[in-house]
Amino acid sequence: MASRRVLSSLLRSSSGRSTARFGSHNPRLPSSSPARHAAPFGDLLGRVAEYSTSSPAAPSSSAATGKDEAAKKTYDYGGKGAIGKVCQVIGAIVDVRFEDQEGLPPIMTSLEVQDHPTRLVLEVSHHLGQNVVRTIAMDGTEGLVRGRRVLNTGAPITVPVGRATLGRIMNVLGEPIDERGEIKTEHYLPIHRDAPALVDLATGQEILATGIKSESKCALVYGQMNEPPGARARVGLTGLTVAEYFRDAEGQDVLLFIDNIFRFTQYMCAIIY
Repeated sequence: MASRRVLSSLLRSSSGRSTARFGSHNPRLPSSSPARHAAPFGDLLGRVAEYSTSSPAAPSSSAATGKDEAAKKTYDYGGKGAIGKVCQVIGAIVDVRFEDQEGLPPIMTSLEVQDHPTRLVLEVSHHLGQNVVRTIAMDGTEGLVRGRRVLNTGAPITVPVGRATLGRIMNVLGEPIDERGEIKTEHYLPIHRDAPALVDLATGQEILATGIKSESKCALVYGQMNEPPGARARVGLTGLTVAEYFRDAEGQDVLLFIDNIFRFTQYMCAIIY
């Protein structure tokens, strides 16, 4: 009980310091107007702090009815289907220019590079003006050149959630990396969402029963050292999104383990510019 309160207080203080340093902009909400800076890592620390003191939602008929709708909800950020072109590549940082303001994606929108040998997802981080957005690549940018077409998906990075993720290993994009085939589920959620309301928080202590095979009840999300900073900086939000679904939609008690917050902040510092 004491250790959980200490963890919560530390996370809250870290979140407060990061918010004071980088501004109070909320990157989880779609923005219809251009913004220059998004909060680098205050969003994850804030949601983890809220998560550590949140009690699971009590299962009810209304919750059971609405959970499928919540998991299938489309988060439309606008400009879906618009095509831009790469105008600059600096390591994990990619600048993309769009033809007009209507197709300009808001901050935290995911973009997909077209005609690339492998799937390459970019996340909008800044608006630079003149219809140019600065993005963070979720994978290596080797072979990416200027003029390459980029698709605006009109939504944030969305990952699979639910029981199909138990016992599986996936990356920041929710793609399986355990060589066991695709994760078959109808439930998906964006990694950028609002934290629980203050009235929903609780600090009660309960025993979490794992049974004999605890690994079969784990959903592992990896952002490894060989991956670019963008993937490692967002993998915490992916894991948190999976945990929040079990807590909010299924009313489960969930242990969220992040290893570790310090390295997460290091990765964010590597892409702050």
